[in-house]
Amino acid sequence: MPPTRRRLLRTAAPLALAGLAGCATDTDLDSESATEYTLSIDSIDADPVEHALYEPSDDALFGDPARAALAAILPDGTHRNYGYTPLPEDSYVAGEGRYFQIDTAVTGRRTMDRTLVRVEDLESENAGDADGDDTGSNENDTSGTDAANNAIHVDSLDRPSARVIKLLHSHSVSGGGGSTADLLREDAYVLRRPAERDSRLASGDLEGAVVSMTDDGGFPYRVAVTTESIREPEYTTRAIPVADDEAAFREVVFAAEIDAELAGESLSTAARDLLDRTLGGEHTESTPLSTAFEEVLADLGLANTDESLNGELLWYDGQLYRYGLYIDRSD
Repeated sequence: MPPTRRRLLRTAAPLALAGLAGCATDTDLDSESATEYTLSIDSIDADPVEHALYEPSDDALFGDPARAALAAILPDGTHRNYGYTPLPEDSYVAGEGRYFQIDTAVTGRRTMDRTLVRVEDLESENAGDADGDDTGSNENDTSGTDAANNAIHVDSLDRPSARVIKLLHSHSVSGGGGSTADLLREDAYVLRRPAERDSRLASGDLEGAVVSMTDDGGFPYRVAVTTESIREPEYTTRAIPVADDEAAFREVVFAAEIDAELAGESLSTAARDLLDRTLGGEHTESTPLSTAFEEVLADLGLANTDESLNGELLWYDGQLYRYGLYIDRSD
């Protein structure tokens, strides 16, 4: 049987960690070049099978499209959608006593009319006026103090509308370089989900309105809503069968999702004590690392990791945990 990725990591572990302890040189021991390792481990109050299965949320914005897609694809159907995917890719779902993994592919594109939302940052606009950057002014302009005083607080909007405005605000303050950029079409948010298409933004009720991020009128934005013909990618989703019963699916979960499986008796006494003390908290050491810490990192598949990581899953003595390693290089 060929070695799995996890077995390969553990095989390489002792070699990768050699030199962090007893073989360190005087230069390695210099405090200015020491590297600090922090291992964090948090318990997960769920069985691995339960934790692995995706369940749609109860809300209309994300839950309703997900439930509609699941109803269409389970057990052997397909679901076609435009511009967004209603189900998380590669997630596991259950139906009719069987277990499946979500698979989505781009299968084309379609030109269609969509509602796009943009915002104008009135606070930045006023700063430009104060600096004398504008060449003229409009006495009927409601920006500035009047706009802030009459602004609609974002949290008073329906959830789909408020979420869109907050995403556009985040995009604005980050200069377009934040994580929200992937959710936008250049500087616009496209209303695609059913709850978004039924929102106040889609109705046109907020066209030209000023919405603020704080209840005292801070961060005011003027909203612009347009209907444009755009090309949307076509996504086709299906469910791939992976197991016919829970016992078989449990093996799938352990093979694909669990990053480390440990039993207390397989560890040395020192390593087991260190691991047990870390459960539900953190353990930090600077190089050179103790032999016990080296052993724990090796057994967790972290021996040859040179970058911080998080979200790894550990099955230890019948309990599921999430662990991560933070590496701080003082040089």
